[in-house]
Amino acid sequence: MAHTVGGCSLALIFIIVLLLVKANIVVPEQPQNLSCIQKGERGTVTCTWDRGQDTHLYTAYTLQLSGPKNLTWQKQCNGHYCDHLDLGVSLTPEMPESSYTAKVTANNSLGSASSFPSTFTFLDIVRPLPPWDIRIKCVNASVSRCILRWSDEGLVLLNRLRYRPNSSGPWEMVSTTNAKGRHDLLDLKPFTEYEFQISSKLHLYKGSWSDWSESLRTQTPEEEPTGTLDVWYMKQHIDYSRQQISLFWKNMTVSEARGKILHYRVTLQEVAGGKVTLQNITEHTSWTWVIPRTGNWVVTVSAANSKGSSLPTHINITDLCGTGLLAPRQVSADSKGVDNIMVTWEPPGKAAPAVQEYVVEWREPHPRWGTQPPLNWLRCTPLNVSALISENIKPYNCYEISVCAISGDQRGCTSIRGNSKHKPPRSGPHINAISEEKGSMVISWNEIPAQEQMGCLLHYRIYWKEQDSNSQPQVCEIPYRVPPNSHSIDNLQPRVTYVLWMTALTAAGESPPGNEREFCLQGKANWSVFVAPSICVAVVIVGIFSMRYFRQKVSVLLLALRPQWCSKEIPDPANSTWAKKYPIVEEKQQRPSGRLLTDLPNPEEPETLIITEVLHQVTPLFRHPYHPSWPDKGQGVQGHYTSEEDTQYSASSLPPSKALIAETAQLVDLYKMLGSRGSDSKPGHLASPLTVLPVDYLPTHEGYLPSNIEYLPSCEVPITDPMEELEPQHISLSIFPSSSLHPLTFSCDKKLTLDRLKMGCNSLML
Repeated sequence: MAHTVGGCSLALIFIIVLLLVKANIVVPEQPQNLSCIQKGERGTVTCTWDRGQDTHLYTAYTLQLSGPKNLTWQKQCNGHYCDHLDLGVSLTPEMPESSYTAKVTANNSLGSASSFPSTFTFLDIVRPLPPWDIRIKCVNASVSRCILRWSDEGLVLLNRLRYRPNSSGPWEMVSTTNAKGRHDLLDLKPFTEYEFQISSKLHLYKGSWSDWSESLRTQTPEEEPTGTLDVWYMKQHIDYSRQQISLFWKNMTVSEARGKILHYRVTLQEVAGGKVTLQNITEHTSWTWVIPRTGNWVVTVSAANSKGSSLPTHINITDLCGTGLLAPRQVSADSKGVDNIMVTWEPPGKAAPAVQEYVVEWREPHPRWGTQPPLNWLRCTPLNVSALISENIKPYNCYEISVCAISGDQRGCTSIRGNSKHKPPRSGPHINAISEEKGSMVISWNEIPAQEQMGCLLHYRIYWKEQDSNSQPQVCEIPYRVPPNSHSIDNLQPRVTYVLWMTALTAAGESPPGNEREFCLQGKANWSVFVAPSICVAVVIVGIFSMRYFRQKVSVLLLALRPQWCSKEIPDPANSTWAKKYPIVEEKQQRPSGRLLTDLPNPEEPETLIITEVLHQVTPLFRHPYHPSWPDKGQGVQGHYTSEEDTQYSASSLPPSKALIAETAQLVDLYKMLGSRGSDSKPGHLASPLTVLPVDYLPTHEGYLPSNIEYLPSCEVPITDPMEELEPQHISLSIFPSSSLHPLTFSCDKKLTLDRLKMGCNSLML
């Protein structure tokens, strides 16, 4: 137990020793680098020193100053961190060469230490006060001579002056001796704000410079502007006779303006007439006016301040991109950081030696708040094929960039779009309308807002699929173009509802989908689907019918398929030579009996031809119906009409000659009678028998069809008693094909003569 206690005591003692060693409680070190200074001619002496290592004990520091005539000043400070003391006494300039000695002593409980003595004179330790009351004045309000004045202490021998324009950049230094508070400045720039400071010193070699004075900031007077304005322009056609000219110019630098620009003077002049068309004064750096498209125009622009105007800048109004041979080639724009775009190009081939300069212009393509976007440009020498543009460049904005090569009054331009930084667009295009046009679907959409494009748009994508379909949508990618934005989609099925949406792409990726729209085609046939087959069929048909063999075959086929009522026109017997001679023969045969069949023709009416049917027996035919165009009941026409109630009989008063009867029988085999198809007749009605026809009447083929001669019986025509009774014959009249038309048939003992056959426009009856 005793060994344990002894061991703990020794350990505690050892720890205390280590702590003391670590605390470094030692005797004070000797103070180093003792120096004294007096601020101004009437200031007090202040000395500073380095204490050295900390003693971790209470240490007192005593400062002692001794001078001529056994003068001694002493002062003590108490504390752990005492490293300077102000004696509170001033050295006088009466004895500037008198020597003074200073020493500092450090003392604590472990011992003391003193610094080396420091010896100096009044001129060595006195630091003048900074100059004050600084002012400047330019003679005759011109920067050609400006006088700078200030106040200083009386013993000051040297001064140094520094100044700089606009409170930035390096200082201009000027040293003077015995300046007595005045200095002339001859190289100041007009209308420039300068900052001035002055410092002083008592002796050329001894002492130290005073602190810099407070800054004097002032602006120099204006001067007449120098140099010319950098002017560029845009031209836009309004209609066939007018154009809009937009002029832009850059602000002059301070050294060029040499004052505050009050306004700009713009003059528009036509070269040919030499007459000033317009002169305008504006405070803006742009000007727009409408001029005729004809003639050559020159614009001059100059800047004016309170002292005068600059030299005018002359611009010839020409077509900026009128010369294709001068257009630079292979123009590209690449991002160079957040707010820089590097534009590169190649010279315009053979026209490269004629290029005097290149102009690179850029502007935002989307105007904001309905105003024209500002135009920026940069001029390059003919040897340059690249330019770094950084003025008014913002990240995630798309800019229209053009590179123009200038040779005299001729210019050629090439345009491209570029951005300094890009991301995928924040939103997709908004579909505002879908319409149908010639079987295609036409989509129109709104432009994505400029702040959501996040760079230059490269493509649009249109997606569509059938409604409620799980299949992958079809996609159509189209290049970006400025409004109006529309596109048509073909090969869509009619009567099918489709769902559509759109996206936009930049170089960084694709935007989210825009709004969805539904659309269904109305099913109108696409004319182009039928045009091609129709043309092919027409060509084939024309080719076939151009061959005679096929034309003959088709003609035979059509003749075989033609109905009977469409047969060729049958010759009209009423117009034949025999029909014209027969009434005369019949009249001669009937005159012996004292019967006159025909009356003399009315001179106002054409002579009628009466054809009668000569039969040996009276044959009842049919009952005659009433027709409004016929004469009233009981009224006879030339003695051949009877009452409607009576049965009609056909008989000849005298037997015809054998030759005439034989000729009549042959005609019966060639003709058959049809119902009248005139406007006053209806199908199925029988025409009146014995209708009188004019001799020169020429009927159409509608009342006749050729009788099938093969079905008529062949027999001899016997000569019988005309009063012999005949059996009734039923005659069927029809205008339909031969399947329903039966030819007139007669028994071998009955003969048909033309004295009972009458034909006309409205009737054809036996």
